[in-house]
Amino acid sequence: MAHHVDAKRMLDERGYEGQTIHNQNPAHLLEKAVRDRITDSYYWKEQCFAINEATLCDRAVEMSYLGGTYGQQKPTAFLCLTLKLLQLLPDRDVVLEYLHQEDFKYLSALAAFYVRLTFDAVDVYRTLEPLLGDYRKIRRRTKEGGYFLTYMDQFVDDLLTKDRVCGTSLRKLPQRTLLEDLGQLDERVSPLGEEIDEIDAESENGRRSATQSSSEVEEVDAVTNGNGADHHESN
Repeated sequence: MAHHVDAKRMLDERGYEGQTIHNQNPAHLLEKAVRDRITDSYYWKEQCFAINEATLCDRAVEMSYLGGTYGQQKPTAFLCLTLKLLQLLPDRDVVLEYLHQEDFKYLSALAAFYVRLTFDAVDVYRTLEPLLGDYRKIRRRTKEGGYFLTYMDQFVDDLLTKDRVCGTSLRKLPQRTLLEDLGQLDERVSPLGEEIDEIDAESENGRRSATQSSSEVEEVDAVTNGNGADHHESN
């Protein structure tokens, strides 16, 4: 009951004094209009009442898509659970466990979204960039209510490069190169780097083989032509 009271207090606009993120009430990381739609929704009232970090996982594994609002501005379960996470404020280790478990991809996506909302810029890059090598298929819901298929790495790339994802305005991230210049991040090595190097090496070997074969053909032609000329001279 105390937890439920704390959760209600977080949504109260008047004199919030709890833990802050980015110097503000964590719930306010979602715009007020979105918060209002979430708290008025059936899903919020029926599925998000008095849940904790463990039971939130149960809700997350039931998700079959992610997105913001759709149709008549109806919030997705993904967005409702995001607000619930902002109420619960789980420890960082718990968030990382959500993120890195491999069995439930929408739980990973939810954690990635929470990381983008709440972590500082350097930790956002460090935490989310490894997921650029995650190629699990996910479904996203459109504003019109339809769906489209995408991949976890594309969703994470959106989180790192866009200012609005899933109907939510995100704090602008500084350019990665700026953080590198400041010595706060190491230069990123692409997970495809080794594959690209291998492709380049194969291409180079192919060019060398083609050049060598061409040279051999020219040598054979030269010898053949030379023998032909000698034969005509002897005649």
